[in-house]
Amino acid sequence: MNSFLKQYKNFLQIERSMSDNTVEAYIRDVTFFLDFYTKENDDKDISNNSIKAISSEAISNYLAYTTQKGLSKRSQARLVSALKSFFRYLTLEKIIDENPALVIDLPQPDRKLPEVLSINEIDRIIASIDLSTKNGQRNRAIIEMLYGCGLRVSELVGLRISDVDRQNMFIKVRGKGNKERLVPIGTTALKQLSIYIDEIRIHIIPKKNYEDTVFLNNRGTKLTREMIFLIVKSLVADAGIEKNVSPHTFRHSFATHLIQRGADIRIVQEMLGHESILTTEIYTHIDSEHLKQTILKYHPFL
Repeated sequence: MNSFLKQYKNFLQIERSMSDNTVEAYIRDVTFFLDFYTKENDDKDISNNSIKAISSEAISNYLAYTTQKGLSKRSQARLVSALKSFFRYLTLEKIIDENPALVIDLPQPDRKLPEVLSINEIDRIIASIDLSTKNGQRNRAIIEMLYGCGLRVSELVGLRISDVDRQNMFIKVRGKGNKERLVPIGTTALKQLSIYIDEIRIHIIPKKNYEDTVFLNNRGTKLTREMIFLIVKSLVADAGIEKNVSPHTFRHSFATHLIQRGADIRIVQEMLGHESILTTEIYTHIDSEHLKQTILKYHPFL
């Protein structure tokens, strides 16, 4: 089994260029399934012959088992994706002839719509930033980049000065799986970022290997994801907003506001760096919910 998983892991990392977290999740899910299968069939380990004997029925039985154990539909969907990928790899390597997971449908998770800030609430958060403090301008630039460019936290903390094309108003972003994309940066966000880089950051002496990093802490190294989370929580509290807001909320708000104003969903998909359009489609649901609530609130006969 270890041999199969080791080769599969290399395949995910090298040929699929998946992030470390995704690779580990896939390996974990496949391992759980193989452990279950060997115990159900009184096998000590998975051999070439026994892995060829795995059927779609065996996978369905495992899904039934995970349902009994209370595994959520979302987790089951990830599990099925992992198994489909694993058996597809085995067919590519000619280890098995047919993919038994091919006929297994992805469980449809109940989508929980993410929290979204209104434009007014975002304005309140920005207005709550005290620019006279030591880190005020840095925090202003952080919020502008999270909302103005829809960045993930990992993309924000990894942003480099050399990634910022001020003349053409684009930034180069390294997303999941280290995949690069170009994201346009608006006038306001670029202005606040430029003020931070040219007037504030210039006075911070960066430590070795952080000379090109945009957002630095007071010690001259890059900000951590946890620090960004604390900054956002503090600013939201200062603005008197009681929603459960995280750095990712600004990304959700960025996409939702674009969709509400008629942006093409495929353009939004590209700006967010989503591999699948299905991931981006959740923002059309948010927009529909917003429309419904607006009608219920303002329609005179409802």
